[in-house]
Amino acid sequence: MLHDPPFTFPLSLPASQPILTITYPHDGLWVIELHNGEDSRLTERLIVDALQPALHIVERHWDENRRTAPGTGGEGALIIVGKRNQDKFFSNGFVYEKVRANPGFLTDIANPLFARLLTYPIPTIAAVNGHCFAGGFMLALCCDYRVMTDGSRRRAWMCMNEIHFGAPWPLSFTAMLNAKVSDPSTRRRIALEGHRFTPSEAHEAGIIDRVASCSGIDIDLGTENVLKEAIKLAKEVSGLPKAGAWGMIKTFLYRDCLEIVGLDAREHTLIAVAAKL
Repeated sequence: MLHDPPFTFPLSLPASQPILTITYPHDGLWVIELHNGEDSRLTERLIVDALQPALHIVERHWDENRRTAPGTGGEGALIIVGKRNQDKFFSNGFVYEKVRANPGFLTDIANPLFARLLTYPIPTIAAVNGHCFAGGFMLALCCDYRVMTDGSRRRAWMCMNEIHFGAPWPLSFTAMLNAKVSDPSTRRRIALEGHRFTPSEAHEAGIIDRVASCSGIDIDLGTENVLKEAIKLAKEVSGLPKAGAWGMIKTFLYRDCLEIVGLDAREHTLIAVAAKL
């Protein structure tokens, strides 16, 4: 169900057994917390019943602010973070067996989410508060910015690990990687080697934008420190969408990528190719 103004936060989705919460800590800043189990798997229920509706709610609230407070109401930024009472996982990606069992998962569920983030009208920041694997990596990559824990209190990796268990990449993953990571050797390490990037390695490679220091603090505060750094970044960029062009520019910036993401994934799988040989 899609929600329209007026808006009341915090808001948890779906209404029954919620797995996502939206908060509005101050004007022009929204935080979406993923809490689908301990590792925030990107299941059909999380995407369809929680995350897509949450993105709609945030956009409508931002648009309402922009229309009711011209000149100042257009400020905005969105942070996506893993479960806040832990600092082990941002997202562990898809449930591979369920993706394999559903031929329409990429076309109808996952890729529309990625396209939505790639064209979102306000800056999006992934607050990577722990391990970020596979589909979770792609979720973070589709955001405009990425802030990651430094891993000083608990190890944290970013990794596309499909190569290690023989899973071919969807074409959309390749398009998003090419659009967001420019260096060929880094793309090779991500896609073909399944390298586990530490926060410092990810920062050096340009995969993430900032590292949040968590050393010398209570481990229970690890995620909050990542959020603190993400909020700092959000304040720096939240004025950029005021004129309404942020999402439109991204639509053209990622035009080639979006065309591929929008293709029917059922038409370009390795199985389909093999059947034609």
